[in-house]
Amino acid sequence: MPRREVLPEPRPTRPLPDLLRAARRGGFHAEVGFRIDTARSRRGVCVVTGKVERRHLNINEVVHGGVYATILDTAMGASVVSLLAEGETTATTSLYVEFLRAARRGDELTARGEVLRRGRHLAFAEGNLFDAEGRRLSQARGTWYIWSDTGSRASARAPPALPARRRPAG
Repeated sequence: MPRREVLPEPRPTRPLPDLLRAARRGGFHAEVGFRIDTARSRRGVCVVTGKVERRHLNINEVVHGGVYATILDTAMGASVVSLLAEGETTATTSLYVEFLRAARRGDELTARGEVLRRGRHLAFAEGNLFDAEGRRLSQARGTWYIWSDTGSRASARAPPALPARRRPAG
């Protein structure tokens, strides 16, 4: 039996320092028709939007669950990226998605991801997916691993503080 070449463990590329430049970089979310809304995003929070197209549907003519997972992972992951220091990078380690309502072709989707807690090596985020009428279609939670380039001054610093979390009125 021929020997297989052992490849190095894949690692994400270092994120860009600001969300606007990162949004222009594209990625899987852009390939499937979603975009980061930089006007509604800030440190620790990211909003991702998109319109449901035929390619997003499953055999039942409703949005495939992978689409929900993609838009939520993008929003929550970018919210974590927005808190990284120079020399740090991150990757999703777990993602839990609950599907509450089905979206259909033509629906406008908005996902909002927010970091709940950011530590030295782990970040915890939550996300919600809404339709144009504000109905929640899905909710998610996830964990991101954070590591620093070896020899970077960032690894010796404390993680950046989260902005104060806004509580809903009422």
